[in-house]
Amino acid sequence: MRKAGRIGFIYLSLFVALILTVMPMPQLVKLARPDWVLLVLMYWAMALPQRISVGTAFFSGFIVDVLVGTVLGVNALAFSVVIFIVAQHHLKIRNFSVVQQSLLLGLLLALYQLLLFWLSHFLTGVYFMPQYLWPVITGMLVWPWLFWLLRRYRRQLKIQ
Repeated sequence: MRKAGRIGFIYLSLFVALILTVMPMPQLVKLARPDWVLLVLMYWAMALPQRISVGTAFFSGFIVDVLVGTVLGVNALAFSVVIFIVAQHHLKIRNFSVVQQSLLLGLLLALYQLLLFWLSHFLTGVYFMPQYLWPVITGMLVWPWLFWLLRRYRRQLKIQ
C-alpha cells in the first residue's frame, strides 16, 4: 500500500469518529456518548506522535465545534490541551496495560470535560450537572476495543 493511503487511514478513522459524534441518538443515550474524536486522536497521538499533533487536534476540535454547534474554539482548545499531554507522555502511556491506559485516559477525558464545562460556564453561563461525566465512563469502557481495533489496522496496513 502506498504511503499516502496509509496516512489516509488515520484521517479516515477521524472521519468515522466525526460521524459517530454527530449520529442522531435518543436523548438518554446521547448523554453517555463517548467522545469518539478525542479517543481516536488519543490513540494516534500515542501510536504516532510525529503524525498526529496539537494542530491536528485543534483542527479536529474546530470541526467538532462546527458540527455540534458549540461556541467556536471550545472543543478545539480542550482537544489541543489533552493531545499535548498525551503526545508529551506517549512513551510512558504505551508501556501501560490496556486497563491501565483506560484508567489514565479516563482522567484525561475528565480533564477534557472539565475544560469544556469551565469554558462553557465562562462563555455562556452553563451550570454543572453530574450527567456531564457519563462520557468519561463510556470512554473508559470503549477504549480497550477501540485500541485493539485501531492497532490491528495500523499493524495490518503498516502505518508508521
